[in-house]
Amino acid sequence: MRVSRLYVAAPLNVGGRIELDDDAAHYVRSVLRLKQDQSIVLFNGQGGEYLGRFSEVSRKSVRVEIEQFVERNVESPLAINLGLGISRGDRMDWAVQKAVELGVTQLTPLVTERCVIKFNDDKKQQRLQHWQHIAQHAAEQSGRTCCPSIGEIANLTDWVSGQEGLSVFLDPYAEQSLADLKPDSARVTLLSGPEGGFSEQERQVAKAAGFVPVRMGVRILRTETAVLSALTAVQTLWGDFR
Repeated sequence: MRVSRLYVAAPLNVGGRIELDDDAAHYVRSVLRLKQDQSIVLFNGQGGEYLGRFSEVSRKSVRVEIEQFVERNVESPLAINLGLGISRGDRMDWAVQKAVELGVTQLTPLVTERCVIKFNDDKKQQRLQHWQHIAQHAAEQSGRTCCPSIGEIANLTDWVSGQEGLSVFLDPYAEQSLADLKPDSARVTLLSGPEGGFSEQERQVAKAAGFVPVRMGVRILRTETAVLSALTAVQTLWGDFR
């Protein structure tokens, strides 16, 4: 029987006990419908995972007794830093989820000139928490033992400065492809735009910051298709898909 996995932002130690927070407890009770004495796998992003057993599952609290540590690592040897132009509705949620499944290390939502969504400060925090939850659940489902960090929502012009490793941005009009390039370290920074792509000014800003424009084939892809195709290509060329 498959044992459910759960991310917890707390220290984990064999022989210890942890009480789940309200969100995680609700997920266990109402979504997974797990019961007392059933098993659960916990991880906190610090490496490896812990096998535990529920000592209590009630409306009042959900507690787990931690029984065993399992050394496990499914992380890519390639660190992938993704700057993702914010797109509308489910497209952004889907892109965040699949990016985590494909091994992205860090993801930063970016406000660009053609971004059609406007945020006030409260809305920014709500959306950021929403995407963080999506990333956590994607890490749980995909078996990752590290949960990618979701950076604060940033402007593209601020984010491109100071990025490390081979830095590329997706541009359907570029002359080079990813296969024409090769990173000189185990780190790649990828910049992908929203619906409508980047403005000419943003292209120039990215180039000035050292980003190389690359195309994903001869067809123009939707924003959510383009970023996932690029992540797959990056992992195939230099990561753990080889």
